[in-house]
Amino acid sequence: MRKPLITLSIAAAILSGCQTAEDGLTTGTTPTTLTGPAASAIAGDMASRLAEQIAPAGTTTIKMEKDSSDFATALEAALKGWGYTVVTDGKVGKDIKPVELAYSIDGVDGQILARLSTPSIALGRAYTATAAGAVPASPLSIMQRK
Repeated sequence: MRKPLITLSIAAAILSGCQTAEDGLTTGTTPTTLTGPAASAIAGDMASRLAEQIAPAGTTTIKMEKDSSDFATALEAALKGWGYTVVTDGKVGKDIKPVELAYSIDGVDGQILARLSTPSIALGRAYTATAAGAVPASPLSIMQRK
């Protein structure tokens, strides 16, 4: 009887060392601010990649959240440059079904991670900021949703 109790106590002591911290996992990303040229370069590249993946520009309306950040402004301008109608105030015609677009910019390990997401596709790419803007630091990641 004594041997199982000792074995159980040792097992409990070992397993108690396997607990995680109260804070849980950390993401490793930090909010980042971009210079105007970097925001423009990243938005231009991501908009062109999105245009390759979604419906044609002349027939597609893209709905984005209203945001005054440099990246949001540059992304809206880049999408309009590709011929898309961009709505940021949420007001679309009754017979128009817009493509909802979400985006994020995060700093990760000294690089900038840009992500665009619609209900059917998600794009992501890492960039390195330069004096003239930003250059891709990774291949484009494409995830199609069904």
